[in-house]
Amino acid sequence: MILGEVGEELEQKILDYLSTVTRVKARQVHKAIKEDKKLVDKALANLANKDKIEYLYLETSYVKLKGKDIPDAGKPVKE
Repeated sequence: MILGEVGEELEQKILDYLSTVTRVKARQVHKAIKEDKKLVDKALANLANKDKIEYLYLETSYVKLKGKDIPDAGKPVKE
């Protein structure tokens, strides 16, 4: 397979997974889709550069689909 095709397939797999969750830690994406962590990290960076996903920093970092609402993003954290 050509590397570009593999990257596009991986990116689509990530987008499909992210459409099923509200937000997820970036390091958990590779576990969920059962792919190599380094490749997933590169694909996430590419998707962010393409403005398809965004990173969130809410006490820790998360990734989500660009424009997807997060129901609990504005709520204070209970201690």
